[in-house]
Amino acid sequence: MIWKSEITGRILDQADKIALSNLPVLISGESGTGKELLAKRIYRKSKRGERQFVSVNCAAIPDHLIESELFGHVRGSFTDAIRDKTGYFERANSGTLFLDEVTELTPVAQGKLLRILQDGRFQRVGDEVEMISDVRVIAATNQKLETHVRAGKFRQDLFYRLAVLQIELPPLRDRLDDIPVLVEHFLSKHSPGKTEAPRSLSVEAMSALLTYRWPGNIRELQNYLERAVTIGGEKKEITLNELALPGGEDAAAGYAGRSFRDAVRLFKRSFIRGVLEEHGGNRTLAAKALEIQRTYLSRMIRELNIDI
Repeated sequence: MIWKSEITGRILDQADKIALSNLPVLISGESGTGKELLAKRIYRKSKRGERQFVSVNCAAIPDHLIESELFGHVRGSFTDAIRDKTGYFERANSGTLFLDEVTELTPVAQGKLLRILQDGRFQRVGDEVEMISDVRVIAATNQKLETHVRAGKFRQDLFYRLAVLQIELPPLRDRLDDIPVLVEHFLSKHSPGKTEAPRSLSVEAMSALLTYRWPGNIRELQNYLERAVTIGGEKKEITLNELALPGGEDAAAGYAGRSFRDAVRLFKRSFIRGVLEEHGGNRTLAAKALEIQRTYLSRMIRELNIDI
């Protein structure tokens, strides 16, 4: 994972501690925030790090096949079951199973998942023989699982079992210090061996990145930079034209002519002052809204000379 912000650092420290346990983990966050990358970090730092890591996107499996895909089936259990099938839980035995978009599981699959989390036992579809699988489950969702529980779409007992260890990944717009290092990483990644490819961004382009809301988060940032590198051709620097962010020119207007360091400082000062004003100058409430420690907010107020 590529990062620099304090909030991402705290999350990774939390993940490293969680990795030492064998309990299920629930990772929540908007699409594109890096949930699978975080799951892989937990896996690599766990005692199962030398075992297999199996990733499953539950949303990509049709409802009528999800039980068969997860738990397997025996020949003749349904029309298309022409032979025995090994499910993901058997394949991941002794390792880690990552269940992305876990809210897409059917009620029956939820019940079977709960059982295997409780005692490690399951049955293939159409089989009467109980099987045992020693798997650590890391689940992820881009939705509020509590909302699905209240609506009766997700089992409450399964939620409690999955959420024993819970991590929430904040959106990219709430960890702006990560953007410059992510930009450097993606520019290098999308320009391998191309000495004439763009290697940096103009101050206006970087300012636009820092003010854009990033509904698609890191994945969206990567896509914009990949496009900019392609369009930029042999230019050394990516400008607003190549970046083509919605509203990019308006967002960067106040930063024209400034150095990158000054532009970032100006944005932070304006952003934090706005949050403080929204909360009547209350630093405790503002820090909570910013998802940072109150002491860190106070230090930034002094460093940025914010008079509120």
